[in-house]
Amino acid sequence: MKSLAQNLNINGQPINGPLDSGLNSVGDVVSRISSFLIPIAAIILVFVLMWGGYDFITSQGSPEKLKAGKAKITAGIIGFILLVFSYFITNLLATIFGFKGI
Repeated sequence: MKSLAQNLNINGQPINGPLDSGLNSVGDVVSRISSFLIPIAAIILVFVLMWGGYDFITSQGSPEKLKAGKAKITAGIIGFILLVFSYFITNLLATIFGFKGI
């Protein structure tokens, strides 16, 4: 039984819904979304860290720019920690509930 996909058969012609591409459970949806979003979040994280480092290096002693650069670097480090924890928590929950891992 496909709980998330629409299947319809009219006069012998199968019509498949948009979710009928191997997504048979909520675990499949979570796995597909996680495997897509985590690499994108990692790329954004790299750019935030580079932006913060650039602001920090080019601050020329300006306290406002130093503070902005440090804030971006801090946000990047916190984002990295959240990204790692979300990856492990998603895999842990997938293992507990019997879904496929990422």
